[in-house]
Amino acid sequence: MFRLLENYTFNSFTLQMKGLKVTKASMYPFFFFFLFCYLFILAANVGIIVLILMDRSLHQPMYLLFCNLPVNDVIGNTYMLSDILLPPSERLIGYYECVLQAFFSHLFGTTSHTILMIMAFDRYVAICNPLRYAAIMTNKMVMKLTVSTWGAAFVLVGILLGLTARLNRCRTLITNPYCDNASLFKLSCESVFIDNIYGLTYTGVLLTASIGSIILTYSKITVVCLTSKNKSLNSRALMTCSTHLFVYMIMFICGKVHILLHRLPQYAEYRNWSAISFHIIPGGLNPIIYPRDVKVKYNEGQKN
Repeated sequence: MFRLLENYTFNSFTLQMKGLKVTKASMYPFFFFFLFCYLFILAANVGIIVLILMDRSLHQPMYLLFCNLPVNDVIGNTYMLSDILLPPSERLIGYYECVLQAFFSHLFGTTSHTILMIMAFDRYVAICNPLRYAAIMTNKMVMKLTVSTWGAAFVLVGILLGLTARLNRCRTLITNPYCDNASLFKLSCESVFIDNIYGLTYTGVLLTASIGSIILTYSKITVVCLTSKNKSLNSRALMTCSTHLFVYMIMFICGKVHILLHRLPQYAEYRNWSAISFHIIPGGLNPIIYPRDVKVKYNEGQKN
């Protein structure tokens, strides 16, 4: 009997979410603000996906690859409103539901990088090797890039959460507005050395691949633009690449601020707001920044 009670006490399946620190007076304004943000993100991103799928002129690799971004933004913002109106003592979540929420949270962050990587590759081929664009960026290649983007993210995040889920828990408070891996392994009183090693390796590999691919592709694009006397090529490259780089920098800065603040417990409240902004800001800005890019044709790739 004591053994069962001990297991239940130290491996509780009911967790408490700290959430955002808001007063009763500001609770409803915050709720409607987040509700508006979510509805805008949902409507704008779904609208872009529908537009691309319905307009045959947009059935090109550039736009089909771009569809991954609004899909990811919708996935990453589906749980931001949960329990915001409840008092802290009632913000409860099941352990497995918390793990699932953490999985989608990290999936969103990982695919944000991998999607922008394949989009950078598409821009590189279109601008640096336009005559072979149609031969390289076939439907089969688009499918391979898309499957690789999501498949790699599923495997990396699955291992990350799998390592954390194996730990016994002696705490029940999630000090975050939603579940993530760092919040989950902080519930354990066991050694999290393996989790930290994998987490750092996972983050290092992802950032190295992400930043490396961006620097490599855009360095080559810059060289092509500087050596080319084609003003039309340069203007198209500037338009398509500037939007891509701007979105990448927003996503990168928001994500790194959140990771940094996880290492600084004294700034827990700032971390909570940065966690929310990591989802809302890129998801809200992407449909605003990219639509001017959606109608830009890759004429170089169609000349072949």
